[in-house]
Amino acid sequence: MNTAENRIVVGTDGAEPGRAAVRWAASLAAERGLGLLIVHALHSEQLAYGAGLAGPVPWLDDLAAAGRKVLEEAVADVERVAPGVPVDTAMPTDSPTPYLIDASKSAAMVVVGASGKGFFAGMVIGSTASAVIAHAHCPAVVLRGRQGTTNYPDSGPVVVGIDGSPLSEQALETAFDEASRRNASLVAVHAWSDVTYDDVYGMARLVTQWESIEGDEHRLLAERLAGWQEKYPNVTVERVLVRDRPRHTLLEWSATAQLVVVGSRGRGGFTGQLLGSVSQALTRHAECPVMVVRPRKTR
Repeated sequence: MNTAENRIVVGTDGAEPGRAAVRWAASLAAERGLGLLIVHALHSEQLAYGAGLAGPVPWLDDLAAAGRKVLEEAVADVERVAPGVPVDTAMPTDSPTPYLIDASKSAAMVVVGASGKGFFAGMVIGSTASAVIAHAHCPAVVLRGRQGTTNYPDSGPVVVGIDGSPLSEQALETAFDEASRRNASLVAVHAWSDVTYDDVYGMARLVTQWESIEGDEHRLLAERLAGWQEKYPNVTVERVLVRDRPRHTLLEWSATAQLVVVGSRGRGGFTGQLLGSVSQALTRHAECPVMVVRPRKTR
């Protein structure tokens, strides 16, 4: 097994989006000198009878054989796109979610597809992906492509959403690092309010206060970026300041970006709110991979 934080963990179900996720993760691992852990779950709990009784042994044997084939194909994909990357595999018997979350404790990144085999067409993000980005112990990437395809862009800027919360500062740090590694520019999108146009009272406040607040917000954004620009002088930064509705602006940018980075919760999020509305919208509708930064665990 590769040592802690020296590998990328990726989940696959054997369908093409899952195989594409493996290839994307493998390419990234090769670029960064990391190993790869490929996880495929058998979902044997779906074969259980009532009262927790296990299904017939031949069914389990067939399921395991199919699972081994999925992992063999995934390893072959890695060897084609990123020869030399150290690969480990895991085949938990039940749901992949607990395994992926546990593996994220010792990973640099965990990668999942936006949806999996067996989901309805209208379900734009799978339950595994949703749970992983809500509970992972490291940055979690949901692979979304142009117009819902597996065409994951490798050009364009890295876009980060920031709102002044501690977690968005962590997302900003991660975004600068990603932009530097990718030789990409960085677009920093800052919304000083997260109300929407449907919030009549909120909009009334925006209309009356925006002119006086805009200058202060520009200065605050410049100050927030200054230290990171000194640390990453090779990263060109574009500042985007919007009054409200950050999710709409970030979704628009995702059409030309190669990665969008956000925190799992935004300013004012409740402690129990594991995934903020902005990150939820992006992982469901973005047109590029979305990296959700989770709070750092205190030791």
